Amino acid sequence: MEQAQIGIIGGSGLYQMEGLGEVTEVEVETPFGAPSDKFVLGTLEGVRVAFLARHGRGHRLLPSELPFRANIYALKLLGVERIISASAVGSLQEQYAPTEIVIPDQFFDRTRGRVSTFFGDGIVAHVSFAHPVCDDLCAVLAVAGEAAGVKIHRGGTYLCMEGPAFSTLAESRLYREWGMDVIGMTNLQEAKLAREAEICYATLALVTDYDCWHPEHDAVTVEMIIDYLNRNAANAQRLVRDAVRRLSAEARTCKHASALRHAILTPREAVTPEARRRLSAIIGKYVS
Repeated sequence: MEQAQIGIIGGSGLYQMEGLGEVTEVEVETPFGAPSDKFVLGTLEGVRVAFLARHGRGHRLLPSELPFRANIYALKLLGVERIISASAVGSLQEQYAPTEIVIPDQFFDRTRGRVSTFFGDGIVAHVSFAHPVCDDLCAVLAVAGEAAGVKIHRGGTYLCMEGPAFSTLAESRLYREWGMDVIGMTNLQEAKLAREAEICYATLALVTDYDCWHPEHDAVTVEMIIDYLNRNAANAQRLVRDAVRRLSAEARTCKHASALRHAILTPREAVTPEARRRLSAIIGKYVS
C-alpha cells in the first residue's frame, strides 16, 4: 500500500488540499469498515501526505455518523505519523473572532455514546490523555500560521458537542461560564483514537461565528458559517502547506510514538486471536 508521512483531515469548508503533486486516490479497507471517503495521496512541499474529507466529498456525513475508527486506522495503515486536523468551530470567547484560528490543547466531551477507542472485545488498554494533542506539532502549526499571516491563538479548550443542531442559548452561556473556548462536533474522537494509534495529533479550529451567546450571533445560520468557511479555507491552505514544509525537517521525538507501551493491561497470552488480527497495525509491535 502506498505510504504517507502526514495526514490532513479537512472539515467543513476544507474539502480538498491545493498544491498537491503526483496525486493518486486510494481506497483503504479497515477492520472498522470504510473511511469517510477515498484518501487523496500526493506530494506537498516534497512530503507525501494523505488528505481525507472528514464528511465525505459532497459533505454527506453528520458528525455523529463519522467512521472515526476507520478514518484513523486507515491513516495508520498508510504510515501516517502526524495528523493535522482542520475543523469549523464556534467561538465561546470574545477574543476568538471569526476567520481566526485556535490551536487548542485541551478537549471537553459533550458527545453521547460515540465509540472513542479501538480496544475492547478481547483486549483492554488505557492510554494517557491528560494532554490530548502533540505539543511539538502544535508549535509548528502556530509558527506556520504566523508566517502565513493568519491570526493564531495557541492553547484553549475545544468543547465537542453531539450536534447536528447548534447549541441552545442556555448551553452556550453555560459553556462560557465553564471556561470553554471553542465549540465543535468532531475532533475529540479523532484525538483519542490518534493517541491509541500512536499518531501525533493537532487541531486547527477555524472560527466561523461567536455561537449564540453573542448578542449579534444569537441565530447562527448555515449561510453565515459558509461565508466564514470560505474565508477560513484560504488561510488553512496556506498554513498547512507551510507547516508540512517545516515538519519535513523535524524528526518526531515526542512520547506519543510509544503511547501504548505501558497502556495495554491484558496479559499478552490472554489477547484473543481475533483482537490480534483486528488491531495488528496498532498493537503489532507490542503483542506479537
